[in-house]
Amino acid sequence: MDIQAAHFYNKVVLFTTHSIALPRCSLSKKSTDELNHVLRETSFRDLPQVLKEYETDLMDGSKSFSEYMRTMFRMKHKRQQDIFLQAYISERHGYNLISGERRTSQRDIILRICYAAEFTYEETQKALRLYRMPELYAKDARDAALIVMFMDRPGSVLDVNPCLRKAGFAILKPCGTSQ
Repeated sequence: MDIQAAHFYNKVVLFTTHSIALPRCSLSKKSTDELNHVLRETSFRDLPQVLKEYETDLMDGSKSFSEYMRTMFRMKHKRQQDIFLQAYISERHGYNLISGERRTSQRDIILRICYAAEFTYEETQKALRLYRMPELYAKDARDAALIVMFMDRPGSVLDVNPCLRKAGFAILKPCGTSQ
């Protein structure tokens, strides 16, 4: 194999089905449309290889959420205890949510944690996806207001509710330990 061919081979993953060559890169760096294209071109026989190739980037329910949140907290130099206090969530409840021991059906709780941890809009969207919650949707008026607040940061979690109320929207739901 000549040098040019070896260089090319190292940069692509060859799938024999459909005789296509796909760039070697993680799923998380591709758009959903690109991922759908890759998956449409993958045969069931090649699925184990594709899953192995992208295993670190595939969402894996609460385990991925937990790992993502803890990694983000570390990157932002935030202690979980401080985040839960700023989000007005009991520490015990917050730890149980982050660890995956408990689940909540209230997206506002995850939003409170993300806001208190100073997540960006994009980081918040990823946290919601990993938790299997609906992402903030720009065509929903309340979600649009929340998107602006994640981008503009009017203050603490406590400051978000008056902004939502002033705009005529429901406030971020308070959270307890029985959810």
